Amino acid sequence: MKYIHILSDVKSDKIGDNTNIWQYCVILPNAIIGHDCNICAHVFVESNVIIGNNVTVKSGVQLWDGIIIEDDVFIGPNVTFTNDLIPRSKVYPEKFEKTLIKRGASIGANSTIIAGNVIGEYALIGAGSVVTKDIPANTIWYGNPAVHKGYITNNGIILDMEKKDEKGIVYKF
Repeated sequence: MKYIHILSDVKSDKIGDNTNIWQYCVILPNAIIGHDCNICAHVFVESNVIIGNNVTVKSGVQLWDGIIIEDDVFIGPNVTFTNDLIPRSKVYPEKFEKTLIKRGASIGANSTIIAGNVIGEYALIGAGSVVTKDIPANTIWYGNPAVHKGYITNNGIILDMEKKDEKGIVYKF
């Protein structure tokens, strides 16, 4: 069973079980949203978007055509995605750039993700970052532009640049 708030405008019928869509969301036809997702208030999802299972999309996020979000991803509030590298009013590209957010990745609030990039599995993007290139799996990035600052395990243990945790234990990937 899914929950769609009465104040949302949901045109897609491709929404998985146990997914919650809160108030003031707009979901266009053909958008695909997996099961056990939480789509918070004021989220916009275009038609050519795929959202996996167990994904959280916090308030104020717009997901444009060409964005693919794999399972277990967290998208923080007001994260901004682009899909056109040379935007012009009333001039549309032949195709929109693809952006892939891989399994388990987390993107902090108010980050900007430039079109055409891949954020690797379980990567962590710090709040307010600007992602201008591909991000490898299990890495931590933040800043403007985002810079590699450390590593993170699939279980969320923060590691330094030498892949050591706070106790000095070295992890291997």
